[in-house]
Amino acid sequence: MSETEMSAALTEFEQWRAFSATTGPGDRAAAEAGVRLAYETAGLAAPERIIWASSPLAAVHLLRPELVAEAGRSVREQVRSAPWAAARDRLHAALGAREFARHWQATGAALWDLTEPIVDRIRAGVIAAAAPVPETTRDEDAAAKEALRAARREEVRVRMLLLDAVMGQHDAAWLSAFDTSSGAPLAGLAAVAREAGWWWPYETLAVISERPTALYRDEAGRLDRGDGPAIGYGDGFGLYAWRGMPVPAEFLGQLAALTPARIRAEENAELRRVMLEYYGYDRYLAESGAEPLQRDDTGVLWRIALPDDEDVVMVEVVNSTPEPDGTHRTYWLRVPPATRTAREGVAWTFGLTAPEYEPVAQT
Repeated sequence: MSETEMSAALTEFEQWRAFSATTGPGDRAAAEAGVRLAYETAGLAAPERIIWASSPLAAVHLLRPELVAEAGRSVREQVRSAPWAAARDRLHAALGAREFARHWQATGAALWDLTEPIVDRIRAGVIAAAAPVPETTRDEDAAAKEALRAARREEVRVRMLLLDAVMGQHDAAWLSAFDTSSGAPLAGLAAVAREAGWWWPYETLAVISERPTALYRDEAGRLDRGDGPAIGYGDGFGLYAWRGMPVPAEFLGQLAALTPARIRAEENAELRRVMLEYYGYDRYLAESGAEPLQRDDTGVLWRIALPDDEDVVMVEVVNSTPEPDGTHRTYWLRVPPATRTAREGVAWTFGLTAPEYEPVAQT
């Protein structure tokens, strides 16, 4: 691939990266035209009806067994999977294995790392909301057992429906790697992905979900928001996350009122770690009355013992270079639980052992 072709591919990649994160309503007419083109490209008659849903959850609620039976079989294989496989095979044959791998790394690979966690989170959120499993006890009566069996059947139904979905904008990683220009075999799929979210193609019916109304990620690209859903839809369906970790909606509301005692009392180790990150390790140490384990010329070693979890070990390091106002900034470095000295911890952050760590000057 020439430098000019690589530059054009990267430009296309940036466009698809933007599409993958676009929120708010798209052009419904353009999306519906894309659906019809995708059917036509697959050699199928256009769907008789196209219905819009406000979220993937709303689409799953809409696609009850009676409607799916009326709509006919899923045509996802013909509309999405087969054209994609053909496009991949053509490009692989044209470029060769080595150049194809290079092309994928320059286009879809990085974008897939961003979109895959979103796809997985939406799928899990839809299953949890559409097919909640009731809590069980050992002495359940017959009605409770039947309710549990019914919930399990509904969960299977929802999971199968999600397998019928085309990812729309969240297919951006794959679309960025192939030709999606007008007249190309993937042009219909691309047209939908530019304007809509997930969609379900059946013989006589297509159901299209709107894109999210909100999407929040941190600098690393992880889903992250402390005061609301990290992914939100217009109908109120929302998915909550803190630095990539799924959390319950009510959990975030408690963060502003955290205390060291509340953090220690949290039984879920993953949520407790979120609490510590939000609260601040330095603040937790100060308000817990913690005593330093060890100090040397590199910093101060602290340890936070947590029930049913590994200890959190931190090194407090003061920057020797003053800030513009003359103060010296303090940094907190998380190090492995087995760390025994501050020097060992600081050395670990550089991939060194304590004896190997001999900085010429501290900065």
